[in-house]
Amino acid sequence: MNRELIDGLKLNRLVSRRQALSQAGFGMGSLALAGMLSEMGLTQANASASLSPLAPRGPTLPGTAKRVIHLFMNGGPSQMDTFDPKPKLNQFHGKSLPGKEEMGKDKRLSGAALGSPFAFKRHGKSGIEISELFPQVAKHADDLCVIRSMFSDVPNHESALMMMNTGNLTLPRPSVGSWVLYGLGSENQSLPGFVVLCPGGLPVSQSANWRSAFLPGIYQGTHVDAKKATDPDQLIADLRNDFILPGQQRKQLSYIQRLNEMHREQRSGDSQLEARIQSLELAFRMQTEATDAFDVAKEPESVRQMYGDTLHGKQLLMARRLAERGVRYVQVWHGAGQPWDSHNSIEESHRRLAGECDQAIGALLQDLKNRGMLQDTLVVWGGEFGRTPTAQMPLTPKVGRDHHSDGFSIWMAGGGVRGGHVHGATDEIGLSVARDKVHVHDLHATILHLLGFNHEALTYRYAGRDFRLTDVFGDVVQQILA
Repeated sequence: MNRELIDGLKLNRLVSRRQALSQAGFGMGSLALAGMLSEMGLTQANASASLSPLAPRGPTLPGTAKRVIHLFMNGGPSQMDTFDPKPKLNQFHGKSLPGKEEMGKDKRLSGAALGSPFAFKRHGKSGIEISELFPQVAKHADDLCVIRSMFSDVPNHESALMMMNTGNLTLPRPSVGSWVLYGLGSENQSLPGFVVLCPGGLPVSQSANWRSAFLPGIYQGTHVDAKKATDPDQLIADLRNDFILPGQQRKQLSYIQRLNEMHREQRSGDSQLEARIQSLELAFRMQTEATDAFDVAKEPESVRQMYGDTLHGKQLLMARRLAERGVRYVQVWHGAGQPWDSHNSIEESHRRLAGECDQAIGALLQDLKNRGMLQDTLVVWGGEFGRTPTAQMPLTPKVGRDHHSDGFSIWMAGGGVRGGHVHGATDEIGLSVARDKVHVHDLHATILHLLGFNHEALTYRYAGRDFRLTDVFGDVVQQILA
C-alpha cells in the first residue's frame, strides 16, 4: 500500500475501518493510475490539469473571439462629450430643453441644456465622429464599433454596476468574466483565468462586480491592485513563500492534496470543495508565472513608452501580457471610486480622465494589432451608464452632468465585431434612444456569441433551476457582427 497514504490515514483518527479500507483501495487505484499514465506518456500532474475545471474547452458554436479585455470607465462617462456628438444640444446651451414639460417628473433633467465644450472630428475612412478628448483612440476609428444606443434600467451606481457586470440589478449573480471562464476554461493553468485590475481599492459593490456567486469559486475574478506595485511580488497578497524551499513546498502540498482528495471522495458533487482543491494548486503554480506576467519591466523600452509611464499605461500593458498568456477575461478599471462621475467640473474632469487613459488605450489597440491578437481579442470600452444632456447645477465653470441610463455609448473592437461602424442613435439632444436600442442583456448576449456561445444555452443549474447570464432576456445584436 502507498506509504504516504497510510501516514495520512493515521492522521485522521475518525476514519472508520470501512473508510480506511475504502481509502486503501483508492491508494491501490492511484498506483495503477500512475502506471497507466506513465505508459501514455503523461504524469499525474498534467493529467490532473486536463481534468481541472479551468482546463481549456472549445465553444459550442464557431466563435471569433478567444478572450476579452474590458476597459471599465468607472462612474459613467458622458456620451455627448466622448463618442456621441450633439450639435443641436449646443444650440440650446443655457436654455430649457424642448419637451421639458414631459420631463418635469425627473429632477435630473430639470436644469438647463449643457452643450459639450469639446470639439468632434471625423476620423478614418469610416468617418466616425470622436471627441478631441481621445486623439489616440481616434487613430483606430476604423477598428471601432461604436454603440450609441445603450440603455440600462436604473441610473444609480450600485444597480448599474451590478447590471453591467453580472446582468442583475440587485441579486447575487455570477459576473460576465465568471460565465466566460466557466464556458471556455483557461488557456493557462498557472494563472487565474479571470483577472481584475482595479487600482486604489474596491469599487462600489466591491467584489460583487467580479464574483462567481453560485458558480464554483474557481471561476471568481482575482483582484489585482496595480497602484500598490513597487515590484510584481506586491500585486497579489502572499504570492511568495519565503519560509520553505520550492521542492519541500511541492511535497507538502501533494500530501495535503491527498488528504483533500480523500475528503472529497466522501462528498462527491461538492463543487465548492473541488474549487478550493483546485485553488491550492493554482496558487502554487502562480508563484512563478504571475510575477513574470505582471512584470512590465520585461517589455522593451519602446513598448513601455508607447503605453506611457502612468498607472493606466502599466495596467493596460499588464492586460496585454495576461491576454497573450492565455488569461480568458481581463477587466481593467479606471479608478476604484467613480472618477468619471462628473456631477461638477465636467470639462476639467473629463479632460483629465481622458488624458490619463487615451494614450494607453490607443497603445493597447495598436499593440494587439501588431501581434496579430486583435482579430481574436474582444476589447470593450464603457461605463455603467451615461450622463444627462442638462446641467446638474447653474451654468458656471464648475458645471456638471447627472446620471443617465437611457442612451449612453460604449465601443467594441476586434474579436469579430464590425470595425468602422456606428450602431444606433440617440435623439438630437441626447435625451433618449431614437433608433436600434441595445440593452445590457443584449450586449452580454452578443459578447457570448462572439466567444462561441448561445447565451440561452450557457446555463448552470442551481437551486432547482437553470440560470444564465442574460436571465430570460437578451438578443444578439447581429448588425455589429463582422
